[in-house]
Amino acid sequence: MSGLFLERLTLSHFRSHRRADVLVDSRPVAIFGPNGAGKTNILEAISMLSPGRGLRRAGPDDLSRRPEGLGWKVAAVLQAEAQLREIATWANPGEGRQVQIDGKAATQTALGTVLRVLWLVPSMDRLWIEAAEGRRRFLDRLTLSFEPGHAEVVLAYEKAMRERNRLLKDMVRDAHWYGALERQMAEAGATIGANRRMALARLAAAQDSADSVFPAADLAVEEAEGPDIRDAEALREALVAGRPRDMAAGRTLVGPHRSDLAATYRAKGMAARDCSTGEQKALLISLILANARALTQDTGAPPLLLLDEVAAHLDAARRAALYDEIVALGAQAWMTGTGPELFAELGARAQRLEVRDEGGTSVIVDGGET
Repeated sequence: MSGLFLERLTLSHFRSHRRADVLVDSRPVAIFGPNGAGKTNILEAISMLSPGRGLRRAGPDDLSRRPEGLGWKVAAVLQAEAQLREIATWANPGEGRQVQIDGKAATQTALGTVLRVLWLVPSMDRLWIEAAEGRRRFLDRLTLSFEPGHAEVVLAYEKAMRERNRLLKDMVRDAHWYGALERQMAEAGATIGANRRMALARLAAAQDSADSVFPAADLAVEEAEGPDIRDAEALREALVAGRPRDMAAGRTLVGPHRSDLAATYRAKGMAARDCSTGEQKALLISLILANARALTQDTGAPPLLLLDEVAAHLDAARRAALYDEIVALGAQAWMTGTGPELFAELGARAQRLEVRDEGGTSVIVDGGET
């Protein structure tokens, strides 16, 4: 199996980090330090090396260190398929985000073909009980890990839908204004639906073939109403037929933007939303691990894992089991916690970084061995 891991991570004016240059090997990386020291900012920086807005969904200007506001940059050297690759992303003040791969300008989508990144952060703990929008984002991130082009299809769908919604709000009734937009939405929507179900099938297969202490979850895409959105013509016809109702609502009421992700705790036959907080967390960990295993099978190398405060809510036995699965997978997992004792079960299988807040600036030092 070919390795995929960061060898070097460089941050410039990113969040609380004025400057950081981190050298690591392929082992998991345990990051510890007090709350507010800047641990999560490191994970967020790595998440910006993948398509999208990162694990906090922040805009480019929000990532720049304050009060300087000089813009920011994240660069990395990674080992991928036995080759060294260089990737960088940055934004200057008031400008959009830029990407460079091996010294050449590239798109965000191209990042997904070089480096797969999965994450689990505390804000996701409410995934199963919050509004459907959060679950759709989770589903699309999962899908994007298998199909990097999924992001562009989603953007194409959303752009066409915004234009259609503008017509609806302006009470435009001429059918000619809607035809091309609805065809674009139908074609992109059908691809979105097919991609999502492909991803869930890959995830299910990975869970079925695994021997994990974390509970398996059965996932399904639920459509709010209307046709199977994988049928482009049926979706187009539904959009045409729905114009009067959509005009009254001022927005489009059918399509993949209305889908939801349903999850069931397999062993108990219980909906995830009805499970305990601990069970919901265990299900999320299980899904992230299954996603990583499926990607490893597909690409020959495990993705990077970003696990923010994941150990804090696990007992020692569960922590040890999680670490064992990560090491067995061969993934470079970047994990945060308040103290080194949370990573004791890893022993020499991990490298450690300590993050300190020195006068409002995050400083990263060697965390030693435990």
